[in-house]
Amino acid sequence: MSDTRRLQVLRAIVEDYVQTQEPVGSKALVDRHNLEVSPATIRNDMAFLEAEGLIAAPHTSAGRIPTDQGYRLFVDRITEVRPLSRAERRAMDILVEAADDHDAMLEQTVRLLAMLTNQVAVLQHPQQSTARIRHIEVLSMGPLKVLVVVILSSGKVEQRMATLPEPVDDDSLQVLGQRLAGELHNRSASALPLPVDRLLGSVEPSLRSSLAIVAHTVEAVLESGRVDRIIMAGTANLARSDRDLGPSLGPVLEALEEQVVLLRLLTEMEQDRRGLSVRIGHETSHDSLSETSVVAAEYAVGDGGDAAKLGVVGPTRMDYGSTMSAVRAMARYLSRILSEG
Repeated sequence: MSDTRRLQVLRAIVEDYVQTQEPVGSKALVDRHNLEVSPATIRNDMAFLEAEGLIAAPHTSAGRIPTDQGYRLFVDRITEVRPLSRAERRAMDILVEAADDHDAMLEQTVRLLAMLTNQVAVLQHPQQSTARIRHIEVLSMGPLKVLVVVILSSGKVEQRMATLPEPVDDDSLQVLGQRLAGELHNRSASALPLPVDRLLGSVEPSLRSSLAIVAHTVEAVLESGRVDRIIMAGTANLARSDRDLGPSLGPVLEALEEQVVLLRLLTEMEQDRRGLSVRIGHETSHDSLSETSVVAAEYAVGDGGDAAKLGVVGPTRMDYGSTMSAVRAMARYLSRILSEG
């Protein structure tokens, strides 16, 4: 027997099962693929693949389906991640052209990836631990209300309302903003708490209580950026995977909703030479995700942010080639948008 042909048989079984969702038999392989051997030879190859744990019989039918191990070998043998179609590239170009708001752009990215892959798309929200403060402004929004604006090196603009203890005129608010911006410029967003006492000594006594409120508001903004969280889209796609997931669908939805398991998994996943991370079935190391696969890629967050991951979660019976292509391309586009921002 030829190892090359066995791999061709395995690849054909994976491709047919992904497309038809039905166990694949030897006759179907001969009819659909140019393997240039008889059904008897294919049956022998399938017997070898089954003995190796790469395919299995789901019931008494003559057909076979890939196992987690079979999917793993198939994925590892994908040496070239195919380019996106013209329509897919155009959708990403539109995303780049429309990227004018950081958070909205991240949400749009996830929705587009869910649409391209027909899976659940997930994005690990970038933390600000290595981002630096570029600018701070304090704007009047009423007699006691101010808007505190913090601009980071990652391109993210955070805004938060604050209530002052007493009215402060526009000129004094400008002074507060200048003191904060001057003291905190290029400071790491993770360097908390802020030097509030030193800041208070830089303004006249009548402004110190207001400056303290504004400084603590800036701290709250920076602290919120250190919290791990996920942006998600396409959970309705799992409903179409009910036949694949069966009783596992509920636990999968619970794991996605809780986010803790998925955050830990994304953090642990390491990229391979193709710039991708793929966990299949029990490789996810969590029972609730044992019937799923996770495909992810890192994206860069500006010139001062941490790396984070973008990916999809779906049943192990997924189109790995197309999914890997879409995930990697979206991660690269996202890096481009954030670096240009």
